[in-house]
Amino acid sequence: MNIVHEVVVTGPLQVNTHILGQADGDEVILMDPGGEVDQLLQRLKKLGKRLTHIVNTHGHADHIGAVARLQQLTGCQFWLHDGDREQVAKAARDAMSWGMSSFGPLPRIDRTLEHGEQLQLAGMVIEVIHTPGHTQGGVCLRWQDEIATGDTLFANSIGRTDLLGGNHSQLLQSIRDRLLSLPDRVICHPGHGPSTTIGRERRFNPFLSDGEEE
Repeated sequence: MNIVHEVVVTGPLQVNTHILGQADGDEVILMDPGGEVDQLLQRLKKLGKRLTHIVNTHGHADHIGAVARLQQLTGCQFWLHDGDREQVAKAARDAMSWGMSSFGPLPRIDRTLEHGEQLQLAGMVIEVIHTPGHTQGGVCLRWQDEIATGDTLFANSIGRTDLLGGNHSQLLQSIRDRLLSLPDRVICHPGHGPSTTIGRERRFNPFLSDGEEE
């Protein structure tokens, strides 16, 4: 399958926003649009694609900054795990405490995600993998041999757990049970920073029990 997959870094906290869909289709989805609404719309126009859904890895303010405006301008739906409703509700307050200068209206959650679901969107099949720990509603979103890991797993690191809904031992369990069970070849796209692979993190991530430093 030929796909369109582009990463646009958005918002003041430099979130990796994904544009994803079939190359020969006219629809795409977004994952984690943290800001830069105009830039995202211009890119979609250049690609000749229509935005139908926003599917997020979690509901922190830096990952949802563009959602409400995109809903207003495109009519797209916003899907999120039910465990992160509280994160969305307090996003404006969090944005201020994290030094984000402004935060618009809160997005409308149109549908909630369930672990193990196979979403059929924009010609793609996307698996929902619930990975609580960074937030209680955190998910990773897998298509083919790639996965958006949000703020669950990073290159050589893991998500922070000192915020509301965070739980360090739960996060480690989620990573071990639901991510390290994937094949080494799977490419991981974190919510911030460079991509990595399951194999590399299994071998070298110092936060995981069997990790070892290079």
